[in-house]
Amino acid sequence: MKAEAGKSQVPQDTRKKLGAYGEQLALSLLEEAGYRILERNWRCRLGEMDLVAADDDTVVFVEVRTRRVTGSYGTSKESVDARKQAQVRKIALAYLHAKGRHDVRVRFDVVAIELDAATSDIRRIEHLKNAF
Repeated sequence: MKAEAGKSQVPQDTRKKLGAYGEQLALSLLEEAGYRILERNWRCRLGEMDLVAADDDTVVFVEVRTRRVTGSYGTSKESVDARKQAQVRKIALAYLHAKGRHDVRVRFDVVAIELDAATSDIRRIEHLKNAF
């Protein structure tokens, strides 16, 4: 599923569906770039990791942020603040412990997706490697 700017495919109703749509776009983007998806929406008592992927020998924890661009609330990538980064790190440690993967390289990426507020057309998809 290759996303193209200007193509409208997002459901109009709930925030949860918007997030799921963004995660599917991110998953497709990563797969097209050669990543192997290990987990989608991995949950533990600390929260949820949107995507866990393998990039060669590196385990990549991916936070996906999808926003309709309205001019308020900042951009999707700006929404991954210090609090969210700390939570993602804790969940990543829980994941590695649960999977018995203690001696691996890890990286934290963000896929930031911005949609037009009126039409929900894709304005931008940005993959930020080593985002934090």
